[in-house]
Amino acid sequence: MAPKKENQADVVIIGAGIVGLATALQILKASPSTRLIVLEKEAGPGHHQTGHNSGVIHSGIYYRPGSLKARLCLEGSRLLLAFCREHGIPFEICGKVVAAVDGAQAKRLEALHRRGQANGVPGMAVLTPREVRAIEPHVRCTRALWVPTTGIVDFRRVAQGYARWIEARGGRIQYETRVLRLLPRRGEAQRVEIHTSQGPWTAKGAVNCAGLYADRVARATGIDPGIQIAPFRGEYYTLRGPARHLVRNLIYPVPDPRFPFLGVHFTRMIHGGVEAGPNAVLAWAREGYSKKTVKPEELWETIRYPGFLRLALRYWRPGLEELARSHSKTLFAQALRRLIADIAEQDLAPGGAGVRAQALDRNGSLLDDFAIVRSPGAIHVLNAPSPAATSSLAIGDHISKIARSFLR
Repeated sequence: MAPKKENQADVVIIGAGIVGLATALQILKASPSTRLIVLEKEAGPGHHQTGHNSGVIHSGIYYRPGSLKARLCLEGSRLLLAFCREHGIPFEICGKVVAAVDGAQAKRLEALHRRGQANGVPGMAVLTPREVRAIEPHVRCTRALWVPTTGIVDFRRVAQGYARWIEARGGRIQYETRVLRLLPRRGEAQRVEIHTSQGPWTAKGAVNCAGLYADRVARATGIDPGIQIAPFRGEYYTLRGPARHLVRNLIYPVPDPRFPFLGVHFTRMIHGGVEAGPNAVLAWAREGYSKKTVKPEELWETIRYPGFLRLALRYWRPGLEELARSHSKTLFAQALRRLIADIAEQDLAPGGAGVRAQALDRNGSLLDDFAIVRSPGAIHVLNAPSPAATSSLAIGDHISKIARSFLR
């Protein structure tokens, strides 16, 4: 059998999630003549983290001042809203309430307010319970933080808009194409070789936006990225019947410092309805959207990693609490009642689930910031959890500037 013909490009993007597509868009915007292709293993864009999140346009209050997350979230939100307006993608800036239910949470709320101020988040206000009831009548709290710049959108629809923009300007997106290996071509410092299920490619450079498999793609280039992706499943319920009217917009708890996730909350969706969740439990596969989805090889890869063992020892108690809620609607409803006392177990209908690709280092620390690193001929996006969807165009612009080094 004759070998498949080698294809050539200037830049190959691996992954047609929202970050990969935003990166392709920004590279083409900066350099319209670039021969660019996006390679995606699924049949369409945004099938994984992009299409399984809660659709929140984040404001930037949670992130360490000076971090990439803090800087790119605010800029990314501005760029995202401009794109949505230009392309007729529905969104709504509805604001959110972060509610403290006791004295300890009230103190943490003050720190969160200061962090938001340091990040330049506009319009925030600390509210009394009476003031909160004017915004979210059914929330119970001792005080709350009002964040008016938070919004909602359908990020899969945003990704589809990015894809149309790319293809209208000469970029290509090739679906059902799995990347197998990526390495610098010997004797050609300015070329990289990409082996795929549909044949080989060569390019001046590649950008790894493979999400849940970003660490594996990085290792396929021959480098040690120093991290491993730990897949955490977030499970949702939806509010049924009259209970939907207990939530007007977005209601969040004050983050628990014992656990590196935001906690269960209420999110009104852009197409209607209200989600409650997510929790955060270890998935038994990198794309383990169901409790029944198990890939032994991937599970073993996760649990034998030294960093995961250290993480499990550090967070075993809240981890067990999350696992219990995953298997008990009663406990899930109990957690939600901390924010809205009128929520009953029968108000919850099973919803969807997403898997968060969270990078974990060997010391057992979950990476707190976006992680974007270079290797010969490639750029790797190794950690891009929330607020990556909000930040996508700003992340893409950041990567586009780095990519200029191999586009010269």
